[in-house]
Amino acid sequence: MPLPQAAVPGNPSADSVALALHVLEDMKAEDITVIDLVGKTSLADAMIIASGRVNRHVASIADSLVEAIKGSGLPSPKVEGVPACDWVLIDTGDLIIHVFRPEVRQFYNLEKMWGADRPHERLVG
Repeated sequence: MPLPQAAVPGNPSADSVALALHVLEDMKAEDITVIDLVGKTSLADAMIIASGRVNRHVASIADSLVEAIKGSGLPSPKVEGVPACDWVLIDTGDLIIHVFRPEVRQFYNLEKMWGADRPHERLVG
């Protein structure tokens, strides 16, 4: 899988992406996808989408990600979706991480929305 611009060494987001990928792999997250957002949106430089097998697995992955991010000296991320753990969103500022249960991930299909090049917005004068 080619690395997005955000994950290229020398880019401030590279450490965040590498850290998140390491934690996701250690926690046995499934179907990990990295999407380069540089030039697509100002929300973040990269997005990572991953799946956990069940709610408890999603919660454990999310907890491990948050602990690792805080432990690395990065600012505390914003976290949404923890009570239900069908879909947990972790926002570090330069990286957005989505951890889904498989059926919820399939329903929202974020890869389709963000993965393809989106047409440039045209300004109407």
